[in-house]
Amino acid sequence: MRPPAADLLPLLQSVQPDFIFFFNLRVGFFFSFRLFVFNLFGNTGAEGGQPPSDSPQPPPTAGREALAAATAPLPSLLIPAGSGEAAADGGYSVKKDTYGACIRTLRTNRMLTRTPSVVAQVLLFLSIVLVIAIAVIQINQQQILSPGLKYGIVLDAGSSRTTVYVYEWPAEKENDTGVVTQTFKCNVKGPGISSYESSPGALAKPFDDCLNKVKERIPAHLHKNTSVYLGATAGMRLLRLQNESAANEVLASIQNYFRAQPFEFRGAQIITGPEEGVYGWITANYLMGNFLERNLWRTWIHPYTKETVGALDLGGASTQISFIPEDSQEHFNSTLQVKLYGYNYNVYTHSYQCYGRDEAEKRLLALLLQKSNASSSVDNPCYPQNYNTSLTMKYFSGSLCTQSLRPANYYPNQPVNFHGTGDPGLCREMVSLLFNSTACRDREDCPFNGMHQPKAKGNFVAFSGFYYTINALNLSGHFSLDDFNSSMWFFCSQSWTQLQFMLPKFEEIYARSYCFSANFIYYLLVHAYNFNAETWPQIHFQKQVGNSSIAWSLGYMLSLTNMIPAEGKLIQLPLKPPLFAGLLIFLTATALLCLLFLVYLCFVSHNRKNITRVEHVFIPE
Repeated sequence: MRPPAADLLPLLQSVQPDFIFFFNLRVGFFFSFRLFVFNLFGNTGAEGGQPPSDSPQPPPTAGREALAAATAPLPSLLIPAGSGEAAADGGYSVKKDTYGACIRTLRTNRMLTRTPSVVAQVLLFLSIVLVIAIAVIQINQQQILSPGLKYGIVLDAGSSRTTVYVYEWPAEKENDTGVVTQTFKCNVKGPGISSYESSPGALAKPFDDCLNKVKERIPAHLHKNTSVYLGATAGMRLLRLQNESAANEVLASIQNYFRAQPFEFRGAQIITGPEEGVYGWITANYLMGNFLERNLWRTWIHPYTKETVGALDLGGASTQISFIPEDSQEHFNSTLQVKLYGYNYNVYTHSYQCYGRDEAEKRLLALLLQKSNASSSVDNPCYPQNYNTSLTMKYFSGSLCTQSLRPANYYPNQPVNFHGTGDPGLCREMVSLLFNSTACRDREDCPFNGMHQPKAKGNFVAFSGFYYTINALNLSGHFSLDDFNSSMWFFCSQSWTQLQFMLPKFEEIYARSYCFSANFIYYLLVHAYNFNAETWPQIHFQKQVGNSSIAWSLGYMLSLTNMIPAEGKLIQLPLKPPLFAGLLIFLTATALLCLLFLVYLCFVSHNRKNITRVEHVFIPE
């Protein structure tokens, strides 16, 4: 049953503007007029196009008036009766061929608009997939290239010899401090630079051999960017106190030599005792992984569970002790603040001048001469049995450390013969006289010489002279105090002939002094630093970790890398940035255009729903 034309008037008027916008106003009103045509001529169950007799019939006049009002703007689809095919009972006729054409046009338009929609959806999907794929490839396939390595050279100009160290670290650094490794070490032939006080021009030649080897180790194109630092320790500190002009001439000679080298010379300086101590502490803890360690992903992290170790350094002219005390604030005046890898450390450190192994032995020889009745022949209980040597007075009494023990009839070139007796008990007794414990007046925080020191805490690593002496006693690592005493007693009881077969590397100047060194170490650690049988095993005697020597020079290099600018990492991308940016912009723009087009089609589709609804109404059942 068809709805009356009058009842459809509101619907037709509501959809009329949509027809005007999207299709043709004529088509819209043609559908409106279709209602009128089917009401007049449609076959809905009665012959001849008449409605069933039992159906309610709207007044013809009212229907005509309503449709006439609705179709007034487009009279071209309505033809007055008599001018064409007359519509029964209405006086109007419709252009039936025009109606068919409109229907075909509408359906064709639907098919045509459906194809761009599919294309737009495909392009949108492909654009999004390509943007994601390119971004993932650009991020995951990138290669981080290291800007390379930087090199640094440190010369440890000690009192007895000079050692050249070559270090390298990644140029980008880690938390402002380079991850430094030792790559080369070379001992310069001859004595320490302080021994050239009378002929400073002669000290340049011994450096040539080591410097030529260093040039081979470092790539030639990096020579001009490689910094060289020379740090002089206690030997030069004593020479500066004794003869400042001679010390300056030695340093000037070194500067002239290195300025002619292809490296970037950063100067020669005399470092202080506390600096030497804290640099040794930095080295020991760095090599033991107490500042940095690699995790499972091979990245450097700060180890939160590890504690730092104390450092014991025994040089030729001084000895240093460094550790973090239990209460850093209480000992604030005697601590140094160190910043490494983003963390701060308050380190207690003290350097005891004239308590290095060589200077301490000179003081012992001067003391033995002072206590001896003879001035030309002296017994030495610390020398091996049957060992004899002749030394000039200048050798042991010419030092600033032995100035107070210098005899009244001092003749620098006068020889003194020393005869070894190999008496470990008497040797230890004579060594004890080198330590002035009376100035402390039995204070626990005063080891000797009236110096304040907090209680030693935690584990310690002893290196340099400590290690070489322990190694001569055939000991290593950590051991008990009883084992040390028994080994020392056995060693000191040997004759000079027997020692030549006991030592793996025999050098006279060191072999004759190992007994003294062992007794000196015992008294220094037990009576000065207050280690006992319980805490002695906490000391680990060690020369190096891996391929890196435990020496103040590495800590010095680590501190210097704080001041050496870092270089950024180089990132190699699969796509060059301009190409990547261009593709990203193009694909993003394509996706946005497709999205906007689909929104437009959705809007059009929404309006077409009204058209479909009207068409369904007008199609005869």
